[in-house]
Amino acid sequence: MSEAMTVKEADAIYERHGKNLEKDHLGEYAAISLDGWVIVGKNDIEVVDQAIEEFGRGNFVLYRVGYKYVDKIRQGTCWSAANIHISKFE
Repeated sequence: MSEAMTVKEADAIYERHGKNLEKDHLGEYAAISLDGWVIVGKNDIEVVDQAIEEFGRGNFVLYRVGYKYVDKIRQGTCWSAANIHISKFE
């Protein structure tokens, strides 16, 4: 991603690719790539780490499903991919 994304643009990505997660994943974290691939998990660090690995830095938006904010972003931890799901939602 070459330019900074506006909040409006990020919200549009969530509306298009993340809104449908609210029924089954409310309160979980979703990293949504710019082309619609979604990583969903219960741990924010695990989701961010996986999104960086899969999509690259700056190529995704992070949301807490069903909320307009992400509680916090922490730095530096180990994680297991056991609770992470990568899916393409249309």
